[in-house]
Amino acid sequence: MVLEKFRKARRKAPADDYIVALDIGTEFVKALIAKVGDEDLEIVGVGRSRQDVSDMHSGAIADIAGVVRNCEEALADAEEQAGLQAKRVVIGIAGELVKGVTDTIRYRRPQPDRPLDSSEMEFIIEKVQERAQIKAQRQIALESGNDEVEVKLVNSALVSIHIDGYKVSNPIGFQGRDVAVQIYTAFAPMVHIGALERVADELSLELLAVAAEPFAVSRSVLGNDASSNFTAILADVGGGTTDIAVVNDGGVEGTKMFGIGGRSFTQTIASEMELSYKDAEKLKVNIGHDQIKPSVAKEVNDAIDKTLEVWIAGVELALSEFDSIDHLPNRILLCGGGSSLEKLVTALESSEWHKDLPFTKKPTVHHIQPSEVIGVIDTTKDVTDHTFITAMGLLRVGYDTILGSGEGDSIKEKLNRLLRI
Repeated sequence: MVLEKFRKARRKAPADDYIVALDIGTEFVKALIAKVGDEDLEIVGVGRSRQDVSDMHSGAIADIAGVVRNCEEALADAEEQAGLQAKRVVIGIAGELVKGVTDTIRYRRPQPDRPLDSSEMEFIIEKVQERAQIKAQRQIALESGNDEVEVKLVNSALVSIHIDGYKVSNPIGFQGRDVAVQIYTAFAPMVHIGALERVADELSLELLAVAAEPFAVSRSVLGNDASSNFTAILADVGGGTTDIAVVNDGGVEGTKMFGIGGRSFTQTIASEMELSYKDAEKLKVNIGHDQIKPSVAKEVNDAIDKTLEVWIAGVELALSEFDSIDHLPNRILLCGGGSSLEKLVTALESSEWHKDLPFTKKPTVHHIQPSEVIGVIDTTKDVTDHTFITAMGLLRVGYDTILGSGEGDSIKEKLNRLLRI
């Protein structure tokens, strides 16, 4: 009854200058409501609801009705705290079949003496997106074993533009023969996007944007500085998947996902120790507690180490696929509930997994804190740790989408408007 009351209220009294971020994770749904300001976003409502084991599979929705129910609970808490209902929502998408790549297209201009204009840039950008879509479709078809799979563009972002070998921040008005444009694009199967659209519809929310979650995490730390030199590996360790983004000089080089997250560790403990999933999760979360017998703690740690070995190999494999990069960034920033496992951080810091990858030195590792998210202010004091970073990043994507639909004058805004879907 309470949930139905909130659903009806949301239809009747939407607040136009507020947006909702829904981070539909394998373990939890997180809902953040934020007021959209001129310069930043203010979080005014926070909600969280635990998912059932059967609601999600490998980061994607497996039970729409179950997920809607959990989203309602998280939203109801956030709306009660905020004292209002927002009508526009940004939802994150994850899973192994979400593909994010940075493509470079080299365009040889027929009239090199003519200054570049917006219509020519639009033509070039369309060509990059077409090429990226064909590549993503092939890859997803190969991995899913379905040649008929339909994919849809979920995110695009400009990485860099070079004219005759020179990097430019504003290409309009330049002359030159060879234009090289780097654009990050993320694609997902239509079946996943359709499930998210259905969730938004069931919640009586207007879907403002769908965002690949590693892209959302990168937006959380990049902000609006077009000349940013921010460089890092971002790893969002969720319950079902680990999402990795490599950001170089403020541009997203690409994103990779693999299907090992916090839940994999719990399942190994459960099977090795013949426990229920719930009891195994409790042991995993409390592994450092004094009351756990040393013999039990050893069994739990041995089970964690087994999965940890596979997880580290997954990170190594994902990073090895960034073969167009000369050197990988020397710092790894973690977020997501799965990264709360202390042994996971220790393994990244202390083992030799990075030796065969193009690092110039051993990478440093630390969690992203909410205070490091650019342009998002928490007025509730409930956004306390790294588990909220993805949801905060989704707010940034929503903010970008709203800005992109306006008539901003900066070249970054104009070009990024061409990338909106």
